[in-house]
Amino acid sequence: MKLLTKFNLVLIVVFGVGMGLIAYFARGFLMDDARQQVLQQAELMTASAGATENYTNEHVSPVLEKSPQHSSEFLPETIPFSAVNVTFKYLHNFYPDYDLREAALNPTNLDDRAADWEADLINYFRNHSGEKKHVGERNTPTGLVLYVATPITMDKGCDQCHGQPSVAPKAMIRHYGPDHGFGWKMNDVVGAQVVSVPMSVPIALADKGFRNLLIGLGAIFLLTIVLIDLAMYLIVIRPLRLVSRNADVISKGEIDLPQLAVKGKDEIAEVTASFNRMHTSLIKAFEMLHE
Repeated sequence: MKLLTKFNLVLIVVFGVGMGLIAYFARGFLMDDARQQVLQQAELMTASAGATENYTNEHVSPVLEKSPQHSSEFLPETIPFSAVNVTFKYLHNFYPDYDLREAALNPTNLDDRAADWEADLINYFRNHSGEKKHVGERNTPTGLVLYVATPITMDKGCDQCHGQPSVAPKAMIRHYGPDHGFGWKMNDVVGAQVVSVPMSVPIALADKGFRNLLIGLGAIFLLTIVLIDLAMYLIVIRPLRLVSRNADVISKGEIDLPQLAVKGKDEIAEVTASFNRMHTSLIKAFEMLHE
């Protein structure tokens, strides 16, 4: 087996083990990084929803409630929850994998009634008053889902619509009825805002990063092999072949050969210089024999 072949086999084993270790540890790291990226986007959506609620509650609702139309017709634009849902529909066009729900135990709009798992989240926030965010995973018929939930708390802006039916806007009563969405108590956790995304999204991000990492490592590995082989050939293989060829010729009795060029001061240069000295000594020995 040629020296260069042996050296390449050693490099393949070393790089193979190295790539295996890198792949083993990188897979988990990339998965964690992708999960955090998805959570950051979900938290940004949560913050955007909160900003929409505040803006609607402080600037939009007061203006619309003073309009003559508000007294005779229900205007969903006055409801912060409605503003969030409408805004998110536009955002959903850019992030189709993400879903947002603002669920309540006793909502005005029955479409916002909390499902069992959402009710568990609301009760979790009620039992852990200091918690402002909860991250978790849940199984669904379509697969595992990652979610970020934040509590919805009753404040002064909600009192008119969710306190007592007698003070609620008549148009809203006519639209939703007087039997639900009332009796909320100040500072109580009444619902939860939940942004959900399938786990397939971070898994796809991690897989893409992992694939790109392996392709990059493979390209670096091949380039490294080529460069090392070239260096081995120029620095080691070619000088040794010259020494080997001259030694073979001299062994057949042809001693009138030019001296090999000695380049540098490394081990290959020392071998070449030693061969030249041996060649010179052999020539002198033959000359002494023929005298």
